[in-house]
Formats: sequence, C-alpha cells, structure tokens
Amino acid sequence: MTDPQSPKPPSPSGVDPELLELVQPFDSYNQILLDNVHPPEWLNPEPQERYHLVVLGAGTAGLVSAAGAAGLGARVALIERRLMGGDCLNYGCVPSKAMISAARAWHEARTAAERFGGPRVDGEGDFGAVMQRMRRLRSSISRHDSASRFRDLGIDVFIGEGHFVSGDAIEVAGVRLRFRRAIIATGARPVAPPIPGCEEGCFLTNETVFTLTERPPRFGVIGGGPIGCELAQAFARFGSRVTLFDMAPHVLSREEADAAEIVQQAMLLDGVDLQLGVRVQRVETSSGGKVVHFERDGEPCRVEVDELLLAVGRAPNVEGIGLEAAGVAFERTGVEVDDRLRTTNNKIYAVGDVASRFKFTHAADALARIAIQNSLFFGRAKASDLVIPWCTYTSPELAHVGLSQDNAKKNGVPVDVLTIPLDQVDRAILDGAEEGFLRLVTRKGKDRILGATLVADHAGEILGELTLAVKAGIGLNTIAGTIHAYPTQAEVFKKAADTWRRGKLTPMVKSIFSGFFKLFS
Repeated sequence: MTDPQSPKPPSPSGVDPELLELVQPFDSYNQILLDNVHPPEWLNPEPQERYHLVVLGAGTAGLVSAAGAAGLGARVALIERRLMGGDCLNYGCVPSKAMISAARAWHEARTAAERFGGPRVDGEGDFGAVMQRMRRLRSSISRHDSASRFRDLGIDVFIGEGHFVSGDAIEVAGVRLRFRRAIIATGARPVAPPIPGCEEGCFLTNETVFTLTERPPRFGVIGGGPIGCELAQAFARFGSRVTLFDMAPHVLSREEADAAEIVQQAMLLDGVDLQLGVRVQRVETSSGGKVVHFERDGEPCRVEVDELLLAVGRAPNVEGIGLEAAGVAFERTGVEVDDRLRTTNNKIYAVGDVASRFKFTHAADALARIAIQNSLFFGRAKASDLVIPWCTYTSPELAHVGLSQDNAKKNGVPVDVLTIPLDQVDRAILDGAEEGFLRLVTRKGKDRILGATLVADHAGEILGELTLAVKAGIGLNTIAGTIHAYPTQAEVFKKAADTWRRGKLTPMVKSIFSGFFKLFS
C-alpha cells in the first residue's frame, strides 16, 4: 500500500543494520519510532560519580525500575543497546494487539450478514493498511518509552552495549558507571528449535513478523502457544491459508484441556489447519517458498508455505553482559534470584523475562516495583506474594488467575470446582458468543476463591474482578451480594456465586426454612 502521508525517509547513518531490520519498512512512522526509542544522534551524558541505581535494559521492567527510583529522588542511570520499550512496545503487545484488533474487525465484517443480518462484504481487504495502522499507533505510543522522556524524568540515559566489569560497576560506550545497586532487566529473545534448514533468514519471529507489508497467501506457524495461536488466527482472518504445527496433542498445552479445546475449535472454524501431535523434521527453502517436512503417525508429510513463523519459546538475555565479572549466577533459564529478586551479588537484582517464569508485561511491571522497594529501601517484598493473571488474546480469549484445578490435584490441595457455561449468560447469548465458560476453584467447603479460568470474548478485560478476589481473599458470598450491571458478560460472576449459594442449601437447611414458613402460613 502506498501512503502519501508517509514518505520513506532515508535510512539513518550510524545505526546497527541488524537494528534497522526490526523497524522496516523505514517509513515516517518507523522513523518516529526510532527517533524515540533509539535516537541515531543521541549523546550519552557524562556519568555521575556514583549512582544509587543503574538499570541494565529498557524494556518494561527496566523502564518501571528507572522511573520509579528517579521519582523517589534517586540518582539513576538507564542503559539500552537496542530499542527502548523492549518487546512490549516494539514487537510484542502493542503491534500484535493492533493486528488482532484489525483481524477481529475483518472477521466481524465478513460474518455480519450471516450472524446479524448485516450487509454482505465481499472482496479482499488491505493488509498493507493494517500494518501501516499498526506502525502509526506504535509510533504514537513510543513517546511514552522514549529516551528524551526518561531524560526529562532526571534519568541518565545511555544508548549502547552495557556489561558488568565488577560487582559494583558497569561499562557502556567506553565509560564506567559505578552503582550502589543495580537491576538487570535485559529481557528475553525468541529461540529457534534445532530443525535442519531453519537457518536465520528463512523464518520469521515475533521480532520480524511485524515488518511484513504484504499478506502471505500461505502462512506457517511452528508452535501452538499463545503467540503462535494469536497470530495464526489473525492471519487466517486476514485471508492467509494458515497451517500450525505443534508436537502437543492440542494448542495452548499449558492451559486446562477443555478451555484450550474451545480456542482450538474456534481456530479451526477460522480456517487454521492444525497439524498437532507432529514432529517437524526439516525445512527446505525454494523459489516457491518454504517446504515444511513433518511426521504424523509415522508417515512423512509436507506443507508448502510462503512465510514461516517460529513461536516455540524464548531464551533469557544473559550472554555478553558480564554476569561472571559481577558474581551473578545464572543458568539457561535465566538469572538466579531469591524471593526478594536478589541475585547472588546482594547489590544486584534481576526482574522481568530474564529472571521470571511469568513472561508478561504486567508481571515485569509488578516485579520491578518489588525490586525498587527491596534494593533501595531495605524492603522485604516477595515475588511469591504476587497474584499474576494472564490472557491469550485469541477469539475467544482464554484468561486465568491463581490456582487451576489441575494444579490443585497435582499438589494435593483440597478444593471445590464450579463451572458456569457462557450459554447461561444473557449477554453472551445476545452477542452470539456462547462458546466458553467460567471455572472457579475455591477452598474445599469454603467460599474463598483460589483461582479462575475464563474463556470468553474480552476475558482479559473482565478477569480483574476475580484477580482482586484472589488477591484480597474475597469470597463468593461477597460477590453474590455485589450488584453487576445487566446485561454484561461479567454477570457470569454473579451466576457462579448464586450457584455456589444454592449448593450450600442442604436438605436439612431447606427443612428448617420449610418449618419456619409453615409457622407463618
């Protein structure tokens, strides 16, 4: 698509070519993005004699750490070698949700006639316009994570490769920054499985898929986790012929099987070809695209695609940052931290994807706040006290918080489980979105909510009430006494609470009430 409002500027000089590959096509929107999060003409400040806090990495965890500490009056330095804003802004939450919103709109337009008697929509959509809108929105949001904004907050922002040279100093761009405390927030990166033929350049990752400007007619995805499912469904709704490969027998294998099954059926209805329980053996690149060779039930199979997305996991960025020189222990899974986020060097803390199994933006934010307390103010906040929800943004969405019934069974925790199908909720029926359910896990014989799983349109938006309930120890009796607006999908919480109450109305209690009313008949 050609955009007369978005002329292509010349590529900036002095910027790492590998970095420029992540902000392609280099139009005016991506120039704004780069000017904000990796300014080509940025001049690093003169370092101060000693900082209260040096933060290595300017993704969500690093930005929250730096801004929070500076806001409290600390002398803070922030170091970033790539793009400030990290995954979330540049090639994670922001661009993916912009694409998913567009894909949902395309789907609603195509199905309006059949579902709601709406106008019939025919013809191809403009995928280039989808991606241009994504770049425009991302560039406008990028000012919140910009180098200039954090400089204006009183933070010394250094653009360049940073690495520890001792237990209390980091070098960046030829200068040494001494610190009282440091926070490692270097994040994680996508990994490629050891599949023959999967060399760099023949596949896309979450870091490069958003550089596409034309819709691939045939789109392959290796990996049935959240990223793979979200993008597979989105590209199918854009009109690509999508094939998803995974070794697991169903998608979203870390979720409860019946919840994942609803998402799986929705993906099938959208046209995604699910090759599950298969082993990808090799990938061949040809002039016609990429040929994925895989084995299904012992039989060799092949599928040809134009683009191939790898979405099989992420690896923490622990290499090349001098952890050995700092006395910081780490493994393949990330930096080792205790419950207060301290590393093996008690002057250094680690937060976010580099040190947590919860690789979510909101988890990185919450962990950074703990690290600020504990590193600068002798705090004793614990990461294990956090209640962290998550959501996969497919249609329908699958959201979860707290203890699942599967985990309760594995750990021998006595619980009661209550499941309410969405086809009992008026708003879901009216919206034509009855496929899904709410499942509550409560303490055995009590109304205390320990966990919840919700499969529904906008599940991530309405899970907050149950996250609060798990965090604050709120029970179903309280929810039953809370007025919910009608008709809303959140009314499913009230239905669950009322169902729980009715379950407590034992035959003996009913007999007592019956006797009471007979006295006053």
